[in-house]
Amino acid sequence: MRVSIIQTDIVWENKQENLCRIREKLETLRGATEIVVLPETFSTGFSMDTARLAEPITGETITTLRQWAKEFRFAIAGSFIATGETSSGRATSYHNRAFFLTPEGNDYYYDKRHLFRMGSETKHFDAGDKRLIISYCGWNILLLVCYDLRFPVWSRNVKNEYDLVIYVANWPASRRKAWDALLQARAIENMSYACGVNRIGSDNHGLPHNGGSAVFSPKGELLTNIPDNEERIATTTLNLSDLREFRSKFPAWKDADSFQFI
Repeated sequence: MRVSIIQTDIVWENKQENLCRIREKLETLRGATEIVVLPETFSTGFSMDTARLAEPITGETITTLRQWAKEFRFAIAGSFIATGETSSGRATSYHNRAFFLTPEGNDYYYDKRHLFRMGSETKHFDAGDKRLIISYCGWNILLLVCYDLRFPVWSRNVKNEYDLVIYVANWPASRRKAWDALLQARAIENMSYACGVNRIGSDNHGLPHNGGSAVFSPKGELLTNIPDNEERIATTTLNLSDLREFRSKFPAWKDADSFQFI
């Protein structure tokens, strides 16, 4: 399966411009890939202005991406600022919502579990409480968001329930060393392919991001990456037969400790 990662700058809180830029990049991938991965909150940047920017899944952002997934014949993953009704007494809730949209018209959504309190995300968003594993083209895929990368229990691959983990991110340059180390570690410890896509450029607060988008093999080998501070696309091929053979010959997963999510 071919996976393409798009490392790009994000125009602050400008959905129309960001969608326009992403379409230009997606057009170049027609017939060349099966999955395209965008950064976290690709259409707005990591903004806390949820009341103004949040959309339902029937809004313009997801509706547009659904059409493109169908038009270009590949799945699209990323995250956006989402809103929806809640049963907790408030009229609305806000989520950093990851999406996986297939060309066949199937939609999958995951609400970010670990909100980045140091950036005030806990004050403006509601945390999710359910992991999402997607079955697509014979693969099982775990979809996570940015700060989730720091929490290995949430990424834990129990009895090989997934084959690929995707992290979409707005991870700042000041903590880039952690991004590099943890993304590779998640691949090794979970005996899974690991894909991480981060943005470049500065946000509205002047916080720089330098990328580090990459895909690692289950052995921790770097399969592809994008140079720092460059707006670029990279595509690599993942092999499910190779993954299964590795898990069979080196079944470390059978010795994993048992645990339950609370």
